[in-house]
Formats: sequence, structure tokens, C-alpha cells
Amino acid sequence: MSTGRRDVAARIRSSWQHLRSLPGGRRLFSRLIGILIPYTGGARPVVLELEPGYARVAMRDRRRVRNHLRSIHAIALANLAEFTSGLALTAGLPDTVRGIVRSITIEYPKKARGTMIAESRCDPPLVSGPTDFDVTSIVRDPAGDAVATMTVRWRLDVKKGD
Repeated sequence: MSTGRRDVAARIRSSWQHLRSLPGGRRLFSRLIGILIPYTGGARPVVLELEPGYARVAMRDRRRVRNHLRSIHAIALANLAEFTSGLALTAGLPDTVRGIVRSITIEYPKKARGTMIAESRCDPPLVSGPTDFDVTSIVRDPAGDAVATMTVRWRLDVKKGD
């Protein structure tokens, strides 16, 4: 049953398809994400690549995301990793499925400094009822070293009429 309102996931996929190849399109798309998902928008992530089951997202090192140790705050890294996992998963799911985070585990093997790049890969499952599905994101520093590894457990389910 359709509510007549376009789903956020459908808008994300459609906007990416239209904007990704335009000059400045990735930045514009990333700004739109900040409007659709205000909390994530505060970290100003820039989506570099997006396809079903894959997302690559950058976050600049700036004062707003730093801690007292002059490195990127753990929660800013967690936000980046969770957002990236959700993009990868959402891009591969049909519009009839919605997801919500059930749990997160994260490790921080190294201080994070410089522009961070997060990547997530997954093979989205077929969903016919409540399904838990894990997606891993790895956040790397400019040298390519992992500074955070997160596993997000998503609860996926078929949308009911709103």
C-alpha cells in the first residue's frame, strides 16, 4: 500500500543517479543527505561512490569533529561508519523494505587524523519478514590504515501501510 509520499531510500537512490556525474553533484547530493538525515548532516560527509551493496564516504578532519586529543572524536567516526553501512544497504534494498539499527559494535585501533574514508560492502538479503542483517564499515585515514571498524546489525522488515 503506497502512502503517495516518496520514501527516503527511493529519494536517495534517485538523487544519486541524477547528481553523481554532474560537476559538484556529489557535494550537492551529500548536502541533500544532510537535509534528509539532519544528525548525519552535521558531520558533513561527502558520498564518493554509491551502488547497491556498496558505499564509500569521506569526512574531512575539522575542529567540529575533533576531541581534546586533537584527533577525530570516536562518535564522529561511529556516525560516519553507521551512515556508510546504511547507504550501502539501502541502495540494495527494494522500496518495500525498511531498516533500523538494532546494535553497533566498533573498535578503534588507531587515532584518527586527516580526511577519513569509510567503506561498506554487503549483499542485501531478500526480506519477507523481520530479518537481522549485519553490515561492516571500515574507516581509514589518509595512509590507508584502519582507524575504526564497525559492525551494524540492521533489523529489516517489509513496510506496512503508514
